Amino acid sequence: MGLLSGKTAVVTGAAQGIGLAVATTLVAEGARVVIGDVDHEAAVKAAAGFGDGQAVAVRCDVTSEPDMAGLVEAAVSQFGALDIMVNNAGITRDATMPKMSLDDLRLVLDVHVAGTWLGCRAAGAVMRSRGSGSIINISSIAGKVGNFGQTNYSAAKAGIVGLTKAAAKELAKSGVRVNAIQPGLIRTAMTEAMPEHAWNAKMAEIPMRRAGEPAEVASVVAFLASDMSSYMTGAVLEVTGGRYM
Repeated sequence: MGLLSGKTAVVTGAAQGIGLAVATTLVAEGARVVIGDVDHEAAVKAAAGFGDGQAVAVRCDVTSEPDMAGLVEAAVSQFGALDIMVNNAGITRDATMPKMSLDDLRLVLDVHVAGTWLGCRAAGAVMRSRGSGSIINISSIAGKVGNFGQTNYSAAKAGIVGLTKAAAKELAKSGVRVNAIQPGLIRTAMTEAMPEHAWNAKMAEIPMRRAGEPAEVASVVAFLASDMSSYMTGAVLEVTGGRYM
């Protein structure tokens, strides 16, 4: 019996990286998972990697209201419930302000903030009617301190924190919890593509002197999804190795 036996989860951006690690951990803890991703082929491949009946793939653009509603509906139609919503999907369009286009500012805000808001709203409606549920929003330490060359991303990730706290206040009386995670430097294909000097500069800021692994973020998601965190809502947990503590 896992922490999440009999539970159903939706994870956005779950075809790779942290999202896939989250889906993997939730399945390992007994949950059934709907893998939402704009890359449907990658989502299908990810779902096929789990045991029969443990995961299904749904193409989803998180900035689309119909897509997000359909993603949540898929959980209910396929598995009969929705207990856990993980708003993880995100993108980057890095540049300093003089070089960043307004379109790239708006796109990053739309994916992160509007996408998370749509996920909270769609999942919250289902969970409210059942009187229980856990929503976990993936922010970033960039939303706390701001990253050079990432005014769009930093603003978006800070916005997710404010959204999380406001949604937690709205949904608490209905038995629905909403929390956020702020990962730091996590070893993924995206971060490992950074120039060596940039990687080394970030490593120097981490007291634990190592990057985190996607599974270490996923473990915190599982904790927030489970009854072990039953008296937590509106919380923001940093998974950073002590960076910027």
